[in-house]
Amino acid sequence: MNMKQKHVITRRRAIITGLTSLGGLLLSGCFKKPLPPTYGNILRMGDNLTYLAQRSLLSQRALAMEYEKSDITSFPATGNTNPADPKTPASYSKEYQQLQQNNFKDWALSVEGNVAKPGKYSLDDLKKLAQRTQITRHTCEEGWSAIAEWTGVPLGLLLQSAGILPNARFVSFYGYDNYAESIDMLDALHPQTILAYNMNGENLPVQHGAPVRLRVEAQIGYKSVKYVHRIVVTDKFIDAAGDGPAGWSWYVGI
Repeated sequence: MNMKQKHVITRRRAIITGLTSLGGLLLSGCFKKPLPPTYGNILRMGDNLTYLAQRSLLSQRALAMEYEKSDITSFPATGNTNPADPKTPASYSKEYQQLQQNNFKDWALSVEGNVAKPGKYSLDDLKKLAQRTQITRHTCEEGWSAIAEWTGVPLGLLLQSAGILPNARFVSFYGYDNYAESIDMLDALHPQTILAYNMNGENLPVQHGAPVRLRVEAQIGYKSVKYVHRIVVTDKFIDAAGDGPAGWSWYVGI
């Protein structure tokens, strides 16, 4: 048997074993904490199965592939809206408009909910924490992808600084463009989940979420909220995104 055949058989056996284990977990109720709920939309009905399968079969600390500087590509700002533009009332924010006029000097990130030390963090406060730089692929739900370099503070480090309470399980993010999303604590503490303030060695541009955006490298692009100004840690699932854009799934691990 050659190495290629052995690898394929081993992988197939691992998948079968994993699916069997997953079935046992579903039947026995071994997941002690409740799963994130699905939504009525038919496009979201498979959320729980996808969530269980990925959490059971894949390493919870597996890293997304990282690239070299030579791999960086152009990065379209498809579908982006500037919250400072009153011509787009659905995403307009007067507060953001004023912050942008002052080059975001007065911007602050609010960290709330199930933390011991809720409070606000300026851009300088975030930059005082240890930073991480990563070159990763952004995979868009619309079918395109791009590679960029991101620098920011690991979200887990910020949450630890705020004092995560033992019952914390979900983290919701709110942007100035009225967009919101949430992730579970496993993704929040993932080493590649960062609050990015630099892109390709420069300050994060407005079209990509200035001054700070979330990067969730373990999930599809729409989970990486732009223009973040508020983070809420909770013990229960909060449907921060409502029914979500076009009814997209809550959990979209890649």
